[in-house]
Amino acid sequence: MDRIFSTTRVENDLDYDENDDSQSNSDGSLQSWISWFCSLSGHEFYLEVPEDFIEDEFNLTGLSAIVPYYNEALEMILDIEPEDVSDEEEEDGHERDEQLKEAEEEEEEEDDGFWKEAPRQPRHSGWVDPNVVEPYAAMLYGLIHQRYLVTRNGLRVMAERFSNEQFGVCPRYYCYRCPVIPCGRYDEVARESVRLYCPSCMDLYCPPNPIFQNIDGSHFGTTFAHLMFETYSELIPKPKPHIYQPRIFGFRVNEKSRAGPRMQWLRMRPQEYTDADDASMLEDEEQQQEVDKVNQSQHL
Repeated sequence: MDRIFSTTRVENDLDYDENDDSQSNSDGSLQSWISWFCSLSGHEFYLEVPEDFIEDEFNLTGLSAIVPYYNEALEMILDIEPEDVSDEEEEDGHERDEQLKEAEEEEEEEDDGFWKEAPRQPRHSGWVDPNVVEPYAAMLYGLIHQRYLVTRNGLRVMAERFSNEQFGVCPRYYCYRCPVIPCGRYDEVARESVRLYCPSCMDLYCPPNPIFQNIDGSHFGTTFAHLMFETYSELIPKPKPHIYQPRIFGFRVNEKSRAGPRMQWLRMRPQEYTDADDASMLEDEEQQQEVDKVNQSQHL
């Protein structure tokens, strides 16, 4: 990424007409960092988080202790130009750092067992290279994105995108092209890439396009997908009456085998569906026995 702010200039030249009120002018439009980041190739899963949500310090609680260059990264996300730091401000910053260290030592000695937010990282004195700050800005935006998804607006937008199959469909045949939703197995950064959750078979899949495997799973988190289906229960597909049983030459594959069915307990059905499954399995077995008899008679 060679540039921080994706700034595009759109110039529209209009022909001047004496009988028309329109005049030739050029329109300038600036693309925000958030819009530029979400428009990158491979970032189609992201939502554009409103700046009002980011400017609320309550929504960013605890992130300053996780993300390096927090202040600079936040300014880059909000398109705020960094201010020049004078010598006096640098000295004040060093004094604040010493005071923060002393306060931390006192708090460690007087620890009462209650949770306390880590102190906010001080601003780095002097100019910081934007190429250094940019990956931390993406990291900070991903963590903010994780928190925005569990809000009312975030759930609503993602539910609409899920209904429109914008994240793809489940590759399992008996899910009948059920839409999938992105999620993560960890809330910590850099633990695992994003996964796709299918509410029909209740299983996780890696994105088929490798470009999406570079997305950190923590940017979607472990809560969002389940909360969305709890909020919009009508999006949960109805259970299918048939569960696929893998077979080799008519014999069922043992569940303990490496190639056997995994997470089968997740797809257990109520009694009425279980009876239908047993009946269909018996029919499949009878058909397979008939096919085997025909094959044996042909060989003889």
